[in-house]
Amino acid sequence: MFITQLSLPLIRHLAFTMFDLDSLTLDIQNEFQICVCCKGPHLKTLIPRLKKLDPNVKIKGKTCLSYCGPGRDYPFVFLNNKPIRGQNEDDLIAKIKEVLEKQ
Repeated sequence: MFITQLSLPLIRHLAFTMFDLDSLTLDIQNEFQICVCCKGPHLKTLIPRLKKLDPNVKIKGKTCLSYCGPGRDYPFVFLNNKPIRGQNEDDLIAKIKEVLEKQ
């Protein structure tokens, strides 16, 4: 029997009986992207603070994240491809903590 000939309820039944879905866990790793060209983020102090928030975080330094306007004046990071900006580094860390707690 080809998979195209199986009925949708049968496919669902097979999927739920083959896998114990309650025991599956997703290990999602957060990713910070930091522009190394912008003057807003002070990398020497920001990177250690980001690692304290999430020890398993992946931090990528990029040459341009196309966030040049706000990036000249304010510290920012991209957390999982979403920009987060603060008035200063402490404000940025507080906003990142809020986002991480919601996840």
